[in-house]
Amino acid sequence: MTNLILTPAQTREFRTNLLTWFGIQKRDLPWRRTRDPYAIWVSEIMLQQTRVAAVLDHYAHWMARFPTVEALAAAPEDEVLAAWSGLGYYRRARFLHKGAKVVVTEYNGNLPQTAAALRKLPGIGSYTSAAIASIAFGEAAAVVDGNVERVLLRQAGCCETGAGQLNSAQPTLNAAEIQSLATQLIETTRPGDFNQAVMELGATVCLPKNPLCLQCPVQETCRTRGEHLTAQRPPAIAADVSFALLQRKRNGKTELLLEQRPPAATVMPGMWELPRLDESTSSEKPILALRHAIMQTNYRVSVLEIPSIGGLPMSTNRRWIPLTELSTLPLTGLAKKILLRLGLLARSSVIRVPVE
Repeated sequence: MTNLILTPAQTREFRTNLLTWFGIQKRDLPWRRTRDPYAIWVSEIMLQQTRVAAVLDHYAHWMARFPTVEALAAAPEDEVLAAWSGLGYYRRARFLHKGAKVVVTEYNGNLPQTAAALRKLPGIGSYTSAAIASIAFGEAAAVVDGNVERVLLRQAGCCETGAGQLNSAQPTLNAAEIQSLATQLIETTRPGDFNQAVMELGATVCLPKNPLCLQCPVQETCRTRGEHLTAQRPPAIAADVSFALLQRKRNGKTELLLEQRPPAATVMPGMWELPRLDESTSSEKPILALRHAIMQTNYRVSVLEIPSIGGLPMSTNRRWIPLTELSTLPLTGLAKKILLRLGLLARSSVIRVPVE
């Protein structure tokens, strides 16, 4: 490992060049305009496995609805999930909600100020705790996410663990070694800016494919200058799924039949979606066909209009919902996409959902 660490001179050069570049090139993002630990916590949870562009509107909507940790802690879970709808990975919202309750009841509404203490909150791991502690409280805790790992592996001239067999001459770094390198490099007087700068570099310049090496502020210390070897990713799974669309008029209102996922479901428990159809259901032409990707699965989705509930499999988790109340429910991202496509959910009433 020692031959992979930058020299003291290279470390100083890396820090100086990176922070200078960040001061000029950093994106103007709303969570960078505050030192409110709660707001930074929200942004870091939203940004996990989610593109910045997809987070921006959700973040603004969330902070308007739950401006303080106390407001979030006091909200019912359905309202929290409804506000999160469209971001995916709903366990993040549940953990954030649970964590807010812990902060209010056990910490008097104040987030812990160290990475070690933050890790005791639900849903906060080593990356998120280091990000919050460094940005909000100035602790020299180094973050390592996918972008940071890529930058560090290329700086050290290494490939991903699991890719070494492709080129035995190129060394690998394990997770502990990557964390050690990140800790060695961090600028202790500006840890929050440094962490954000490394993440920004990985997100905008040191890209997974076709990195913009000529625009990189730390190319002089980089031992790769281009793409590094990566482990082969498992191919995405293709799957077909069909949903039923049932509407009715009641008391002058149009209602839609929705189904709630069971609390014990491994994915999106408690969320609402259109009723699913068996593969053996009618071969009638669907009124809507689209594609939806989630969790390494590419779904081919069909929506069929069913004349009556008798054409559906039995379920006790269904309810007729007025169209005017759809935006208040914690809908799955796919359900929201379908309803937007069919014109049953007003775009003005929800956060933007990408439509494929």
